[in-house]
Order: sequence, then structure tokens, then C-alpha cells
Amino acid sequence: MEKQDIALAVDHVGMKFNLSKEKVDNLKEYFIKFIKKELTYQEFWALKDVTFDVKRGEHLGIVGLNGAGKSTLLKVIAGVLKPTEGSVKTKGKIVPLLELGAGFDKQYTGAENIYLYGSLLGYSKEFITSKFDEIVEFSELGEFIEVPVKNYSSGMRARLGFSIATVVKPDILILDEVLSVGDAQFRKKSEAKIQSMFDQGVTVLFVSHSLEQVKRICDRAIMLEHGTVIAHGDVMDVANIYNEKLQQKKQKKKRMRRKLNQELNEQAKRSREKQKNN
Repeated sequence: MEKQDIALAVDHVGMKFNLSKEKVDNLKEYFIKFIKKELTYQEFWALKDVTFDVKRGEHLGIVGLNGAGKSTLLKVIAGVLKPTEGSVKTKGKIVPLLELGAGFDKQYTGAENIYLYGSLLGYSKEFITSKFDEIVEFSELGEFIEVPVKNYSSGMRARLGFSIATVVKPDILILDEVLSVGDAQFRKKSEAKIQSMFDQGVTVLFVSHSLEQVKRICDRAIMLEHGTVIAHGDVMDVANIYNEKLQQKKQKKKRMRRKLNQELNEQAKRSREKQKNN
């Protein structure tokens, strides 16, 4: 792969979190334990030694069972999280559609949050002003744009966040379960908007629990398991591995449920025999 063709290079990325082993109820208690050096942590590696490249214009799917590290990886690539190890190199403007509306201030109106959220995405005030009407029209919020966001439904917040984030054409588009935004009508419109970006040659990173969406949108895919890449290649090949893992998980759940039922039946049987003997 020619170096100039690479839009994204993820090189031996690791992400470690320190999980507290004990509950701390307030800030005062935290500082007391901190001073006394009584705080203990357990290391948790959400990502470990993740390496892959994405070519310009390529659509890469990221799949894995719950807790595999998919969303953490996207946040590292988007710059929301700084990796503990390794590096991420990108070429061009990144638009991350992760937790839509997560940067909103609920006390501000929708209009005020357009400027706030837009600035978080790196847009200038002048640019946001020039696109303001377009954002409001696409979000379909109408007069609700002057209402505080605390009164919005989750769907309204997601629609506004989506409308702000997609007002520019990115070089790299990061999608995390956002094709289910809003009602059926808005979902259709949002999919059309994203499809228009695809048609313009945007590089895409796509996470979805819908394997059919991943197969329809992506050329290649990687699969994560416990924070490491266990498969990387053609989307259909990776999809087959994902399905195998999914079936294994379902079979494991069935075995555990069957074992639990047997134990409960044995307990009930012993209880009946005990009552009978008494």
C-alpha cells in the first residue's frame, strides 16, 4: 500500500483504564484516601496492540461482541481519548458521529448549542453562522430550536447533533451506530445524507451491531475481541468469523441457563424432600 494512499494509520495502539477497587462516595473521602495512599486500582486494557491501515476512500467496518473495545477504538481515532500506547495518524478532516449531542449544554437552547457543539467539532463561528439555517432545516426542529435542550427528547438531540456534524464534507467519517437516528422518515434522510458522502469518496470507519449494514456499506472489516484484533480482511470473511463467535456465545448462554435450571430443580427437589421428612 502506497504511503500517500493511507488516510488512517493505527500503530500498536493500547488503551489502559485504572478501575477503582473500592467505592468512594464523595470528593472529601477521595482526597483523604489519596493522601493516605489508600486508593487502589485495577488495570483494565480496553485495547491492546491494535494495528491497521485504512486507504483513502475505503470503508472499514469494525465488529465485535459487546465489550470488545469498538467504541473505545473510535474515540481514540477521533482524538476524544489519548492512547496509553502506540499512535494514530490521520490525513484530512475527521468528523466523528459517535454520541450525538453528547457535547450539548442542556440549559442552552438548540440555537445556542449549534454554536457550542459546532465549536467542539472545530467549526468557526462564521462558518456556523453561514450554515445555521441549513442545520435547522435538516434537523426539522423548527420553532423548537429556541427551546432549551433539556426539554428535548433523545431523538431530537440526536437529530440536532447529526445535522451539525454532517454540515461539512469530511475526509474521514466515523460512524458509531448512528444510522438509527430519529424516526423512520429522518432515518431515511440521514442515510441518504451519509450515502452522498460515500459517493464523494469519503473514507469511512463504521461500527454497527447490524451485520447486514456492515456488509452493505463496507469493503473490509476488522473484528475485535477483548480489545485485540482477531480478524482483518474482506468484509464477508470477517462477517463469517463474527457469526461463528456469536453462535458460540449463544450456545454458551444456553448451556449456562440449562445448568442453572438443573441446579434450581435440584434445590427445589431437596427442599420438597426436607419438608416431607419434617
